[in-house]
Amino acid sequence: MTTALSASKSQLAYEWIRQRISGREYGPGYRLVLGSIAQSLDMSVVPVREAIRRLEAEGLVEFERNVGARVALVDRDEYAHSMQTLGVVEGAATALSAPLLTAADLDRAEAVNARLIALLDDFDPIAFTRLNREFHSVLYEPCPNPHLVDLVHRGWSRLHGVIDSTFAYVPGRARESVQEHVEILDLIRAGADPLEIEMAARQHRWRTMNAYLADH
Repeated sequence: MTTALSASKSQLAYEWIRQRISGREYGPGYRLVLGSIAQSLDMSVVPVREAIRRLEAEGLVEFERNVGARVALVDRDEYAHSMQTLGVVEGAATALSAPLLTAADLDRAEAVNARLIALLDDFDPIAFTRLNREFHSVLYEPCPNPHLVDLVHRGWSRLHGVIDSTFAYVPGRARESVQEHVEILDLIRAGADPLEIEMAARQHRWRTMNAYLADH
């Protein structure tokens, strides 16, 4: 029972800290003081320490000698390489998926994009990132090449470790992104050439990358 309670508190601390990192309340380099966090959550430092170790394993937190735990700094090169790679493999997977996508699949993607549009006026980068991934997942998951789908999954995971949400740093990019979603869906519905679909999906990812790099 004690172990289960400890795990529950550790999960609570993990979600609490992670939300603040994603929302940029705790920005890159922010020092995570275990005692203060534990006091805010009304718990001991033990579950907070466990939560921070988990965040460290995900690449969101790092330890520095004589400083302690802090929110990881964004590595520009690693971010760029991750986004470039994801753009290539996700674009290819989307193009191969296109002939297999049903009208129902495209309607589902359109519905997810409508939810993304609804978030624009009261922007929530965490929710936007989650729905954005869901949108793209609908379009690339039917890809008949499982190796390519695996590379897309790896790309998303690697990117998650570098920066949790680009949109938290460049929220203005979100409006352009949802419009590009519409354009990609239109291409697929029209039965466009696979290469055109691939390049549209790739450039969509790279434009987000370029927006972040231009601002940082």
